Amino acid sequence: MSAVSDRLPTFPWDKLTPYKATAAAHPDGIVDLSVGTPVDPVPELIQKALVSAADSPGYPTVWGTPELRDAITGWVERRLGARDVTHRHVLPIVGSKELVAWLPTQLGLGPGDRVAYPRLAYPTYEVGARLARADHEAYDDPTELDPEGLKLLWLNSPSNPTGKVLSKEELTRTVAWARSHGILLFSDECYLELGWEADPVSVLHPDVNGGSYDGIVAVHSLSKRSNLAGYRAAFLAGDPAVLGPLLEIRKHGGMMTSAPTQAAVIAALGDDDHVRVQRERYVSRRELLREALVTHGFRIEHSEASLYLWATRGESCWETVDHLAKRGILVAPGDFYGPAGAQFVRVALTATDERVAAAVQRL
Repeated sequence: MSAVSDRLPTFPWDKLTPYKATAAAHPDGIVDLSVGTPVDPVPELIQKALVSAADSPGYPTVWGTPELRDAITGWVERRLGARDVTHRHVLPIVGSKELVAWLPTQLGLGPGDRVAYPRLAYPTYEVGARLARADHEAYDDPTELDPEGLKLLWLNSPSNPTGKVLSKEELTRTVAWARSHGILLFSDECYLELGWEADPVSVLHPDVNGGSYDGIVAVHSLSKRSNLAGYRAAFLAGDPAVLGPLLEIRKHGGMMTSAPTQAAVIAALGDDDHVRVQRERYVSRRELLREALVTHGFRIEHSEASLYLWATRGESCWETVDHLAKRGILVAPGDFYGPAGAQFVRVALTATDERVAAAVQRL
């Protein structure tokens, strides 16, 4: 066991424990803007779909029901502009984090293989490489990487933590570069429906991939757009030559989305109204928090999409975390996402209207 755990960094959120205690001691209670977990209700139509499928005594399949695959392919074409998507182009997964963490292992990567991800990035990209004993490195521009031995390239647009959105031109150039070197490209697009000052584009769009899914896979989640973090509901879409073997591997590993969750995903992907309602909630919270932070002396960078404000006061991120914790506000330190975040904090929009108003008042 220690041979595996010793490969991994300290779980970052454990470092926040004392600051959480400080924030929780505020007379009016904590405003937790750190983890970014949804707090709003699961839409009623999704809850009803889950309940209606509660009597599911048999094992679900890893590939999901035909109805689920229909829902995914339909959404990918309707929402992302993808074309000619069949069941072979999609694969349900048990939330996106397990996929990110175990993908290098499931791809058979190991010592001598390289995994690359953005300079500021979700820490699980690195964890996945470490679990597989593969090498890992961060990039500013992926097309400047040495392609030798590079087996897996992660994109993340909109970005967690910065909210930066890659342009269609940047995506097109990176897809072409990865293909020219035979590098598998996975694009984490879990925040794609949460663009505020930019309109995020998927690598599945024909303007980006030239009408071919060769060598590319997009990762999508329902955690944020449908408040389904507790359901563990996500999926992949892209190259069947990649997803076919992954399906077989995941069958052996028993990585099945529960039958009630599959029914809930079908309902969620078939309805756009609840996404619009949730977006409106986040727009309001974003505007209030952004103005309050700027007035308090913060500078906001990027943040044109996703559920976070990437903010700095030009000091150590831990000084900023302490400063806000003393005001009962808990945020995530930027160095959780790489050394380049050492002077930033990530402020999540995922708190109730009442708690956001409390944070604004304190700031």
